[in-house]
This record gives sequence, C-alpha cells and structure tokens, in this order.
Amino acid sequence: MPTTVPDVIFKTRVRDDSVAGDNPFRWQDISSDDLFKGKKIVVLALPGAFTPTCSHRHLPGFEAKYRELLAQGIDEVYCLSVNDAFVMYQWGLHLNIVNVKMLPDGNGEFTEAVGMLVKKHNVGFGYRSWRYSMLVDDKNILKVFSEPDQIDNCPDDPFTVSDADTMLAYLTERQRAHGPVR
Repeated sequence: MPTTVPDVIFKTRVRDDSVAGDNPFRWQDISSDDLFKGKKIVVLALPGAFTPTCSHRHLPGFEAKYRELLAQGIDEVYCLSVNDAFVMYQWGLHLNIVNVKMLPDGNGEFTEAVGMLVKKHNVGFGYRSWRYSMLVDDKNILKVFSEPDQIDNCPDDPFTVSDADTMLAYLTERQRAHGPVR
C-alpha cells in the first residue's frame, strides 16, 4: 500500500435536471484531488455490489455509523468497488444508502494503484478489490484495515477488520490520544 492515494480519475454519474428524459444524469470525471485533497476521508472498499457480505454487513455498517464517523472529524465516507457508476448507483438505491457516497472504480485503476486488485475468477467476478477500509488525511493514507491473507481467488470472503466498528474504535482512540483528526 502506498503512503498517499494515487492520482486517478473516477468516472461518475451525477444528477442533472437539465438533462431530459428518463435518465437525468450526466458523466462527470472526479479526480483524487477532488475527493481527498484537504479532507479527512474514510474509504471502505469491497469486492462487489449486490454481493452478500458487502450488501448485508460491510456497507450497511458504515451507513449506520456514518454520523459517529463524522463526529470524529471525518469529512466524508466513500464506498469504493470495482463496479461501474450505474451499478453503484442502483446498489445504493437498493440498500437505501443516503449518507455514504458511492464511488465507482469501474476500471480498477485506483484499486490496482493501492495494491488491492485481486483476481476473483474462481467465482466469475474477474478482477475486484480486496476488502479493506482506510483513513485518508489530505491524500495521505494514515491507516488501513485490510482483511488478512490477501490472495487471488480467495476461497472465502473474510470480513474481520475492515468493518465500521473497527474504524470507529481506531478514530476514537486516536482522538483520545492525539486530539481530533482535524
């Protein structure tokens, strides 16, 4: 894992009421600087939208703890997956995610650059993100909670340290020891 977030462009879709038709969204490129520069960000990264652990535990846990995370000095929480903007949007709607921001890494460029791209060919997923969460301060990666034993074609789906409670406990202890993240 590098010490700073990589400079990549995320291909996103944003609502635009000036766009006519049934799909009032437009493409918008968002850079790493747009997301991370001058901000304290928590990223949860996971293998895939609509998958069991990601849908039932990982993302919902961060949604439930969103306000508590912000109370620790965090500016925003992003859910990153190697899925396209359309899938990430529909997944967020499906789970009624209203706080955590969905971040598509459709080409896996960010995920590859942070060393978390893994093969999931054994379950037909292609290349995906290893499951982790991280704290980023002004593009500097301060802490990573990566699931153990990162390997290609992992036969199971570990979820032991990348959860919202682990991140919140870390932020709480950090604030106790050093003051707010700010």
